[in-house]
Amino acid sequence: RNISARRYRYEELWEQGLARGEVGMASIDLKNPEVILSQFADNTTYAKVITKLKILTPLEIIMPNTACDAGNTKLFGLITEHFKNVTFTTVQRKYFNETKGLEYIEQLCASEFSTIFMEVQSKYYCLAAAAALLKYVEFIQNSVYAPKSLKVRFQGSEKTAMIDSSSAQNLELVTNNRDSRNGHTLFGVLNYTKTPGGSRRLRSNILEPLVDAETINTRLDCVQELLQDEELFFGLQAVISKFLDTEQLLSVLVQIPKQDTVKTAESKITNLIYLKHTLELVEPLKAALRSCNTPLLKAYYSSLEDRRFGIILEKITTVINDDTRYTKGCLSMRTQKCYAVKPNINEFLDIARRTYTEIVDDIAGMITQLAEKYNLPMKTSFSSARGFFIQMNADCSTLPSGQLPSEFTKITKMKNTYSFTSADLIKMNERCQESLREIYHMTYLIVCKLLNEIYEHIHCLYKLSDTVSMLDMLLSFAHVCTVSDYVRPEFTDTLAIKQGWHPILEKIAMEKPVSNNTYLTEGSNFLIITGPNMSGKSTYLKQIALCQIMAQIGSYVPAEYCSFRIAEQIFTRIGMDDDIETNASTFMKEMKEITYIMQNANDKSLIIIDELGRGTSAEEGIGICYAACEYLLNLKAFTLFATHFLELCHIDALYPNVENYHFEVQHVRSSAIKKEKIAYTYTLSKGYTEEKNYGLKAAEVSSLPPSIILDAKEITNHIAKQILHQQKSTPEMMKRRAVYHLAMRLVQTARNSRLDSDSLRIYLKGLKKKYKASFPASEQNDEQQ
Repeated sequence: RNISARRYRYEELWEQGLARGEVGMASIDLKNPEVILSQFADNTTYAKVITKLKILTPLEIIMPNTACDAGNTKLFGLITEHFKNVTFTTVQRKYFNETKGLEYIEQLCASEFSTIFMEVQSKYYCLAAAAALLKYVEFIQNSVYAPKSLKVRFQGSEKTAMIDSSSAQNLELVTNNRDSRNGHTLFGVLNYTKTPGGSRRLRSNILEPLVDAETINTRLDCVQELLQDEELFFGLQAVISKFLDTEQLLSVLVQIPKQDTVKTAESKITNLIYLKHTLELVEPLKAALRSCNTPLLKAYYSSLEDRRFGIILEKITTVINDDTRYTKGCLSMRTQKCYAVKPNINEFLDIARRTYTEIVDDIAGMITQLAEKYNLPMKTSFSSARGFFIQMNADCSTLPSGQLPSEFTKITKMKNTYSFTSADLIKMNERCQESLREIYHMTYLIVCKLLNEIYEHIHCLYKLSDTVSMLDMLLSFAHVCTVSDYVRPEFTDTLAIKQGWHPILEKIAMEKPVSNNTYLTEGSNFLIITGPNMSGKSTYLKQIALCQIMAQIGSYVPAEYCSFRIAEQIFTRIGMDDDIETNASTFMKEMKEITYIMQNANDKSLIIIDELGRGTSAEEGIGICYAACEYLLNLKAFTLFATHFLELCHIDALYPNVENYHFEVQHVRSSAIKKEKIAYTYTLSKGYTEEKNYGLKAAEVSSLPPSIILDAKEITNHIAKQILHQQKSTPEMMKRRAVYHLAMRLVQTARNSRLDSDSLRIYLKGLKKKYKASFPASEQNDEQQ
C-alpha cells in the first residue's frame, strides 16, 4: 500500500506540473561537473523546453515512463520529433523523487554554491528530475561524485532572451544551413576563443543572449579596455591559450570510480598532471590582469587571489615532481606519468621505475643493433596503440632483394616510410606494459591519497574555469573588432543603426558589404519592406537580428553607430521550404510559424517576417498578411515585415506606427543587346517600391522562352487594370498620423533628452514646424481660423 501511495504521489506531481504549465529539467555534462536545474512556465507548444534542449545539445534525454504513455504523449512526441539522433531513455517514475533530489544536492553540492538550496527547495519538478538524472549517471558511468564536489545552479528563463530553434536555424547562429561543417555562422564570425570552455560559453551566449543592460554594459566595458590596452590584450591572450579544458578536468577529478582499473589509474594520474599545469597558470593570469581597470576584470583578478589555489599546488608539489608537466606527444606524456611521483615516497615504485627504464634502454639498444646488423637506417618510434616499433625511411630499391629481412613482421608502408616490429620487440613491449601497470597502480594509490586531501579545496577551480571561459570569450569579442570596424552598442528604447552591415556576409565576401540604416521606435515600430527579388531584403532582415544578438551578448556591432532596445524574444519567419519529415506543405509550415510567433510574442519582442502567404493564392495571401499585420500592430514589438504584396504598403493609411521602406534598383540599358537590365544597389530607402512586375523582369534573365514572358506581361497588365486599386489617404487620416508622430516624439524627448533648455526650445520649435508642414493646406487654414 505504501509503495502504491508513493507512486501515486509522483503521478500526481507530473500531472500537476503539466496542469500548472510548469516543466522541470535537470542536466549534467559528463565533461563538466555542473548540474543545471531549470523550472519554468511554458505553454502547450512547449517552445521553451525544445529551445532549452537545443541549446544544451544533449547526447541522451531521460524522461519518466508515464510521460510517454498514451494521454501524455505531446511533450514526448515533440522531443522525439526534434531530437531524432539523440539517445532517448525512459526510466521508472519512482526515480523522479523530489525528496531524493534535494538529498542528492545537499550531499554533492560544493559549499560555494549552497545558496542553491534557497532557490530550489520548492521547485519540486526540477528536484525530481535531478534525482533521476544523478541516479542514472551513477548507474551508467559506474562511478559516483565525491561529496561536496559539484557545482549546482538554478537557471530560470528570465535572465536571457528566448530564441526558438527555428529562428536559430534561419539566422545560422551556430550551424550553416548548407554545410554543417562550414564556419560561415555568427558563431564562426565571433569565435576567436583559445579554450574549449570559452568556445562553449560563446555558443550558449549566442543562443541565449542577456536581457540585463547593466550586465551587458559591464562586458562591453571589458571589451573596450581590451581594445584600448594592447599589453593587457596580448598578455591575457598568451596565458589563456595555455589553459586546457578546465571543466572536463574538474569532472574527472570529482568522479570516484567504483572499480580500479589500469585505465582509471592512468586517467587520474594524467588529470593530476593537468591540474598542476592549470594551477601553475594562476599566477601568470593574475600578473596579466594586475593593471586592469574595469569592475568585471577586477572582480576576476580578486577571484584569483583565493588562497586555495596555493594550498592545492603546495600539496601537489609535496608528492609530484616540480618538473612534471603537461606535454604534447604520447611517449613524452607517458614518461611524465611514470616519473610524476617524487622518488623515496614508495620504495617499490622506485624499483618498478628502474625496471621500466632498463626495458626502454634495452629496446633502444636492440633496435640500434638491428640497424647495424642489416646496415639499414632504423630508428625507434612509439605510438599509444602499438607501443615501441621500428620506423625507417628508405626506397625499396635500396633493400636487399627489395624486401625487409624475414624476422620483421607487421610491416606497413606509407610512401618511403616503413613501420614494422619483430618477435623480440613484441615480447619486450609486453614486459614494458607489465612494468607500466605496476607503476600506474602504485602511483594511483599515492594520487588518490593526495586527491582526498585536496577535495575540500578543489571548489576554487569552478571559479577559475568560469574566469577563464569568460575572459576567453571577451578576448574573442575584442579580437573580432581588430579584424573589422565594429562599434560599441548603446541600450535605449530605440533601435537605431547607422550604416550597419551583415557580419556573416562580410566574412564570406572578404570585404565590407553595402551598409544600411535602421530606425524603429515605439511610435514607428512596424516596418514594411518591399523590393524586387535579389535586392537584399532577406540579408537586411537577418542582419538586424544578428546585430541585436551581438549587442545583447556584449559584443561590438558592425555599424558606424548603433542603439538597441533589449529584446526579450527574437522571432523569425524566413524561407519557403516544404518539410517532408513532418508532412507539412510550404503553406502549412508558414501558418505554424506565424501562429507560434503570435502565441509567444510580447511588447519587448523583435519579430522578423520575410514573406508570408506566398504558399497560397494571391488574394488569400494578401488577406492573411493584412490580418497578421493588424494583429502584430497591436503589440509594441519591433517588427520588420518584408513582402512582395504591394497592396500591404497602404496599411500605413490606417496605422500611423507603420513605415514603408524599399530596396532601390536602377535600370541600365545595354546597347549591345538593346535590353533593359536591373542593377541592384542593395540600398534601403524610405517609401515603397515603384517597381512593378519585377518577377517578370527576373524571369526575363532566366531561360524561359520569350513567347511565355510576352504572354505573362499581357495577362498581368489585364489583371492589374481590373483588380488593383490604391487606397487614398484622407486629410483626416493624415492629420491623425501627424498628431500621433508628434505625440510619440514628445514622449521620447521627455524620456530620453539630454539637451539643455535652449537647445530643447529650438528642437521643439522644429517639431512644431514639421507637424504643421505635414497637413494639407485646407487643414492649416481651418486651424488658423
